[in-house]
Amino acid sequence: MPIRLLNISMQKSTVNLFVLFVSTLIFCNSCQSIRSTLTSSDGKISAETALRQSLLRDAEQQKGVKYKYAGKDPKGFDCSGFTYYICSKHDIKLSSSSGSQSKQGTEVPISKVKPGDLLFFGRNGRTGKIQHVGIVYKNTSEGLYMIHSSSKRGIVIDNVTSSTYWKPKLLFAKTVLDLKGKV
Repeated sequence: MPIRLLNISMQKSTVNLFVLFVSTLIFCNSCQSIRSTLTSSDGKISAETALRQSLLRDAEQQKGVKYKYAGKDPKGFDCSGFTYYICSKHDIKLSSSSGSQSKQGTEVPISKVKPGDLLFFGRNGRTGKIQHVGIVYKNTSEGLYMIHSSSKRGIVIDNVTSSTYWKPKLLFAKTVLDLKGKV
């Protein structure tokens, strides 16, 4: 009997290792899709690309954190508190409100946004109040994705392009990487 128990135990261990291996492959593949959108054609990674990748890694670590009105730390975030927190970790000086953040940085055409850029949303065009901000997660043929703080779901990743809620509210995008180290 002891040999049979050992055999069953080894089979479970093998299955667990296989599941871990497959999970690691899936995770690495998702990282690769982000990395490929940020890597130059010669395979070299610039300082800007490294900064963008680092911003996304820090943003991803907050997935699942709950929404909190005026929250600016991992205990809870509102939308601008999330962008403020992530950028501040990289010495990028952002204001703490989405309206103020929308006046910072350099505007980028939506079609040219890169991971780490900011997306701004509102209802009444540029003259209306900015109501939301998110961080570009990826911009591929599959769509424009953002990572942001949703009031109902906390920190999540959404496809703006296919969203009937977010797509009509998207106003413009900005890069704030040029604010690194500036007061």
